Amino acid sequence: MGNEALEYMNKSKTMVRKLLEYLGKNLNVKELDETKESLFMGSIRVNLNYYPICPNPDLTVGVGRHSDVSSLTILLQDQIGGLHVRSLSSGNWVHVPPVPGSFVINIGDAMQILSNGRYKSVEHRVLANGSNNRISVPIFVNPKPESVIGPLPEVVANGEEPIYKDVVYSDYVRYFFKKAHDGKKTVDFAKI
Repeated sequence: MGNEALEYMNKSKTMVRKLLEYLGKNLNVKELDETKESLFMGSIRVNLNYYPICPNPDLTVGVGRHSDVSSLTILLQDQIGGLHVRSLSSGNWVHVPPVPGSFVINIGDAMQILSNGRYKSVEHRVLANGSNNRISVPIFVNPKPESVIGPLPEVVANGEEPIYKDVVYSDYVRYFFKKAHDGKKTVDFAKI
């Protein structure tokens, strides 16, 4: 299984790079050069998540509400479903139904910080299921651990006030894993 996961992750890099080039254009990033590539996608990790049938799904949550610390998360989910995102406009939870042959692309906290809030990370959760096992395969696209993340110079070049400070990415990740899932509060760690 390890070789297949590695092959899957490596084949996804072309798609990830194209997505980042497109998102970067809206941030005045002209080219995804080596430095920017390292900042946006310097570390890539794939997880294989298995959620067993839960006998009392109303009494638990599969994964609590949180936003990912990544730049992007590319999610392949099976046909069972269970992923919910919080609507930015209403605050309500919205089910993300599985669509065969498609990916769910989430903006992560690192992208929110790098874009100075122009892109918003997605608060999400996974609900437990009482009748089926669930499998998902997220690819987390991250800055390198030693990267310093903060609003990109291209974003604040025209006088836009930064709303985030520069933080070492590994410090940000450490802060995330030190505490319980609590929605999008992790991103406050980088706020000015």
